[in-house]
Amino acid sequence: MTEFQEFAQNSMVWSEGLAALIALFYYNRLKEQYWIFFVFYLVFIFLGEAYGKWGDFTHFTKAQYFNYLMMPVQFIFFYWLYAAKSLGKPKLFWILSILYLLSFIPNELYFSRGKIVFAFNYTLGCLMLMLLVIMEFHKQITSQDILNFNKNKMFYINLGITLCYIGTLPFMAFMSFLVKYKEIWNIYFNYFLVSGIITYILFASSFIWGKQNYS
Repeated sequence: MTEFQEFAQNSMVWSEGLAALIALFYYNRLKEQYWIFFVFYLVFIFLGEAYGKWGDFTHFTKAQYFNYLMMPVQFIFFYWLYAAKSLGKPKLFWILSILYLLSFIPNELYFSRGKIVFAFNYTLGCLMLMLLVIMEFHKQITSQDILNFNKNKMFYINLGITLCYIGTLPFMAFMSFLVKYKEIWNIYFNYFLVSGIITYILFASSFIWGKQNYS
């Protein structure tokens, strides 16, 4: 990795820690709301990513850790937050979650399991998340409260998801191919790192400015 990439990678972990710390600051205000699970999620992600960077992988590989634990938790949590909670479609949450979990079957049968990111699994999960992002944007722009978008927690989360997950989909899907083209790979990797930092700043911002539900 380049010196910038080393710095950005460390900064992304600490931006996750900052988001988790700010979320914990609002813990008492969110105890009776489903947003409390977003607090737990951010703490989990920070601890999980910190372990992924500095932890011991004696009994399992880093690829197994990220593909079988970290990525499923992220996708299923956001399916729940978007579909079940924000959009009020719990059946859609179950459908997307089951489809995502089923995508591990062809991955186990036909694709390499040694990759840091399972391309097929990640691509399907991200496309379904993209569908929810579009539905959420439609909900926000057609809302009567659109002028107060800056007080909507989902506005910041939706923007972060768009930048990081949707924006890096080509990089994640074609990582094994792009690694042969170092210059293009570095551009995408730099974007991945920077967008990750911005995403967790946006997640933290959702607690600071998205105050419409605090009571």
